[in-house]
Amino acid sequence: MNHFDVIVIGSGPAGQKAAVQASKAGKSVALIERDQRLGGACVYRGTIPSKTLRENALRVKKMRENAALCSFELAEDTEMSTLIDRLNLVLKAHDTFMVNQISRNKIHRVHGRAKFLSANEIEITRVRGEKETLSGTNFIIASGSIPRQPDNIPVDHENIYDSDSILTMLYLPRSLTVLGGGVIASEYASIFQALGVQVTMIDRYPLPLGFLDADLTTKFVSAFQSMGGVWMGEKQVTSVRWDGVSQVITECADGTVVKSSKLLCAAGRVANVKDLCIENAGLSLNENGNIPVNDLLQTSVNSIYAAGDVIGPPSLASASMEQGRRASCNALGLEIGPMSQMIPSGIYGIPELSAVGMTEQQAAKKHGDVIIGRANFEEISRGQINGIKDGMLKLICDSDGEKILGVQIVGEGATELIHIGQMAMLANANVDIFVESIFNFPTLAEAYRVAALAVIGQRQKHNEKY
Repeated sequence: MNHFDVIVIGSGPAGQKAAVQASKAGKSVALIERDQRLGGACVYRGTIPSKTLRENALRVKKMRENAALCSFELAEDTEMSTLIDRLNLVLKAHDTFMVNQISRNKIHRVHGRAKFLSANEIEITRVRGEKETLSGTNFIIASGSIPRQPDNIPVDHENIYDSDSILTMLYLPRSLTVLGGGVIASEYASIFQALGVQVTMIDRYPLPLGFLDADLTTKFVSAFQSMGGVWMGEKQVTSVRWDGVSQVITECADGTVVKSSKLLCAAGRVANVKDLCIENAGLSLNENGNIPVNDLLQTSVNSIYAAGDVIGPPSLASASMEQGRRASCNALGLEIGPMSQMIPSGIYGIPELSAVGMTEQQAAKKHGDVIIGRANFEEISRGQINGIKDGMLKLICDSDGEKILGVQIVGEGATELIHIGQMAMLANANVDIFVESIFNFPTLAEAYRVAALAVIGQRQKHNEKY
């Protein structure tokens, strides 16, 4: 039986970083992945494929908006493969990088399905059925997540899809119903709408993306509707069925009926521990379907850690990478500081949304009075040049109009722009830094200066130098 200091299950963002960190600490490491390629769902069914599709959706949207220059419409029988034409090149490049990194760090790569036999032994079933048992001093579970499937939604991956299978559609549908108002639902709904599909979003909440400021989500819904999309909030879906001919029929508790060519169920995700037999190691899932961990990313079994989507929110690839690295450090007793709480969220819808720190509502609840500064992209030169009509940067500051409590951005480039605000907050700089710094002109980054001036203008003790 082979023994390793650290055995990592899953090669996604969390697993990859966990394995590399343990190897760099001089430990023997095994990395187990059931798929042929490294990278996990993030690479092959999630982040990278959806963002590749998004890039083409943006191009289509821009061509339609510039009808004076060229007349453009996608053919009704457009194949999905043509819309993610660069995906294979992107995946091949990513796999090559991953393989090289794992190889040069002397990590033992295992292709097969893992199953816990006990808290320190694991069985691997390889592709042709051969079995092998590995033992480990420490384990890190980074097996990711799978779509949650409600009982009343019969996902068949042909007419009714989940977030892992939606891109397996052969052709771009004429219409699509999206159930849910979270990140995945919002991204795919806006992407397909930008491609010319008639999209209807249905959710039980008044607005999508409820963890963001209402200012942002209102802008997002407005942009979605201006493209022709339909938002149906505060609806309870009672049944979904394929009519056997050409339509998916969705019925709501209030009698609303929506018919579409295809349907996407994006009802959240749960830990991917199927067949892992975590109960043999003394573990169980919590009420949300995730593996519970403490601040050290340690499970209820001292030698087993977990990181990434398998432990639940924030379920961001960026956060998962850091969690994986920290799980290794904690398992090996390496000195490491507290994990930064300044984690930016990025939603790659059309338009993009991104935030760091507190929302206006959270800040008001904790600090009382707050001062808000806004800058609309259509009032910024670069926004005018790019024709951005749905962008806004929002600064949330304390009652003195000095300390930055949060930054919220909606509009193209939001996920890049957010890091300026993030760095300012990490440096504990006050809002004046955005006025006293010089930004390139014309850029969307100037929105920070405009929003900061709006904050400063509201200070009780007005500073005349501005």
